[in-house]
Amino acid sequence: MSRHDTPLQDLAAPEGVCYGCGGRNPQGLHVKSRWDEDGSHVIAEHMPEAQYCGWPDLVYGGLIAMLVDCHSNWTAMAWHYRAENREAGSLPRIDCVTGNLGIKFIKPTPMGVPLLLRARVEGEVGRKTRVICEVYAGEVLTAVGDSVFVRVDTGQLADAAHGRESQSPSP
Repeated sequence: MSRHDTPLQDLAAPEGVCYGCGGRNPQGLHVKSRWDEDGSHVIAEHMPEAQYCGWPDLVYGGLIAMLVDCHSNWTAMAWHYRAENREAGSLPRIDCVTGNLGIKFIKPTPMGVPLLLRARVEGEVGRKTRVICEVYAGEVLTAVGDSVFVRVDTGQLADAAHGRESQSPSP
């Protein structure tokens, strides 16, 4: 497998624990995102398991939202690496988090059909980056994500979330 074919998650975050895309999460979805041959899209494939049905024979919309969220985030990070003329996984590491997740459901998504996620950056790559992600069931477009991802220092983010922000020591 060439470096171009290696999933971005395996290159940049092999220790990842995210439920959607972390390779080290045994219960996770294990989304694997790669550059498409066209060089402007990042693609991933996913086959929904039976427990992710929303209605008989239809995929649960929450699963589609998770797939779009993780895959779009990796698309933003891949474009950040590219904008800096760096390979995914090179240091310092680039991380983004979801700033806004938008999903438009166009048609019901059938169970038993592999899903293709095809995402691209819309506009500039910056601190906040907009990503459009199309979801196909076979040849049918079933959903479109229009989301914003924010480049962050995840260590500082985790500290802030747990109330451990850096503070000056008291005299």
